[in-house]
Amino acid sequence: MDRAEEIFRIKKVKPTAVRVVVLRHLLEQNQAQSLKEIEESLIQTDRSSIFRTLKTFEEHKVIHSIEDGSGMTKYAVCVEGCNCDPEDLHYHFYCTSCNLTYCLLDYPIQTVNLPKNFKMAQANMVIKGLCDKCNH
Repeated sequence: MDRAEEIFRIKKVKPTAVRVVVLRHLLEQNQAQSLKEIEESLIQTDRSSIFRTLKTFEEHKVIHSIEDGSGMTKYAVCVEGCNCDPEDLHYHFYCTSCNLTYCLLDYPIQTVNLPKNFKMAQANMVIKGLCDKCNH
């Protein structure tokens, strides 16, 4: 069983042809991908099918979205065991030169004690600067 099949089984998502293609593509990436980048890589798949697939994946916590300040939402596959709970949140790094966004999985976001009756729905922590390739 490959990683995509395992994710579909664990997250209880029906593996349609488009979902398989999109998930395998995202698993091959070293950085988060925008809808436009995914669409450019999967030219045989139409934009609306890719978008619906990404929304389904988000709902089932297969992927998480990142708003890195570039004006485009980017998507990355969640690590094994992630339920997108506050303890699963991590920093992201946006390279201001090459415009790539990376998940910094080894750097969890610290828990914030919110005021009484406040409930966190999501957090988005982005560090901006130069990635290792652009910093040379």
